[in-house]
Amino acid sequence: QVQLVESGGGLVQAGGSLRLSCAASGSIFSLNAMGWYRQAPGKQRELVARITSGGSTNYADSVKGRFTISRDNAKNTVYLQMNSLKPEDTVVYYCNAIIGGIYYWGKGTLVTVSS
Repeated sequence: QVQLVESGGGLVQAGGSLRLSCAASGSIFSLNAMGWYRQAPGKQRELVARITSGGSTNYADSVKGRFTISRDNAKNTVYLQMNSLKPEDTVVYYCNAIIGGIYYWGKGTLVTVSS
């Protein structure tokens, strides 16, 4: 069993910042990449940012320069620092972990950016 527990979502004004956290626990001996996706109602889930166990990162074009993903391998935790938030960033964010080639998902955390 693998558990991904997210925290840090909430309400913020446009231009503000939030930090999301996701801690992985359970059978995570082959934990590889971790990342964040987001999904708006009626749309496909899309990658926001991903970081490998070695620290390589990639970002969606829409968040480059505003969001930063980081990882604490000792704590099996991934973070997403979100700055300069925009109303269009309002959506549910999901933590993702790839373990042994299998994708695991958190339950999601809602980020709401008011204009």
